[in-house]
Amino acid sequence: DVQLQASGGGLVQAGGSLRLSCAASGFTVADYAVGWFRQAPGKDREGISCISVADGRTWYDASVEGRFTMSKDIAKNAVYLEMNNLKVEDTAVYYCAADSLGALCSSSDYDYWGQGTQVTVSS
Repeated sequence: DVQLQASGGGLVQAGGSLRLSCAASGFTVADYAVGWFRQAPGKDREGISCISVADGRTWYDASVEGRFTMSKDIAKNAVYLEMNNLKVEDTAVYYCAADSLGALCSSSDYDYWGQGTQVTVSS
């Protein structure tokens, strides 16, 4: 079974940093599109960063580009999201996801989801 386990969320002050981790099992991150998504209260789940399986490129939403860095470690079969200069508006539940295609960094394009980890940024 494909499984994803996200961790690393927490409470941080604005301007601070957090590193989210996502441990994968049942598949190899090298062979799947992987992404980080977030959902704030009352809002739709949005894709914030994805790594394409087709060409290995990393895409970032404009709201996080320059502040967040996504990476994957094939040896550890894990995916990470380094978040710097966090803002109050980054507060959300963050999810890692995977898909054999994942053509777009959109929740509708991803089949496999982790359980989510809460990130809260205080002012």
